[in-house]
Amino acid sequence: MKAILGQKLGMTQIFDDEARAIPVTVVKAGPVHVVQVKTTETDGYNAIQISYGDVKAANVNKPTAGHYAKAGVAPAGHLVEIKVEDPSEFTVGQEIKVEEMFEAGIKADVAGVSKGKGFAGVMKRHNFKGQGASHGNHKKHRAPGSIGACATPARVFKGMRMAGRMGGEKVTNLNLEVAGVDAERGLLLLNGSVPGPKGSVVLVREAVKARG
Repeated sequence: MKAILGQKLGMTQIFDDEARAIPVTVVKAGPVHVVQVKTTETDGYNAIQISYGDVKAANVNKPTAGHYAKAGVAPAGHLVEIKVEDPSEFTVGQEIKVEEMFEAGIKADVAGVSKGKGFAGVMKRHNFKGQGASHGNHKKHRAPGSIGACATPARVFKGMRMAGRMGGEKVTNLNLEVAGVDAERGLLLLNGSVPGPKGSVVLVREAVKARG
């Protein structure tokens, strides 16, 4: 599986050959380094570990620093594991750039942590319409209303949509088209939205449920 880590820079638009505006998210993708190669013989499955992002050496504990030192790679802020079909194509310490993984026109899945919204009510969190705002309602316009049943079953069912913590969860957007790749600046242009705020780290991989 082709995959790379990157930093979300924000959104802009580009124009195609027919002068149509296409909204794209710009991701500063890579370069990443191969820290470890896992094979079926040694680990039971085929995968590679890739690292991305700069980090101060003082902020890395000794076991992690030793892991990077063994690979001959500088410590990084992010380390993820990607399953691959043929691990012999990769070597420890290898640098992978975005143009080696993706090209315009293919589909990609992007995973990241969504924006944290804090504690949110039911109208914001679950899109409830709220209660009536006309006569007779006494400052309960955004309240959820009744949540229970009658004497039977005499409890609140699991999964009841209520107020609570919103956002800050792992989200994966599927089948985003790669609108372009800027090899010189290491930029990846994705047609559509990418989870997370600007500056957040995202994982871009080839689509596993590609359509069309």
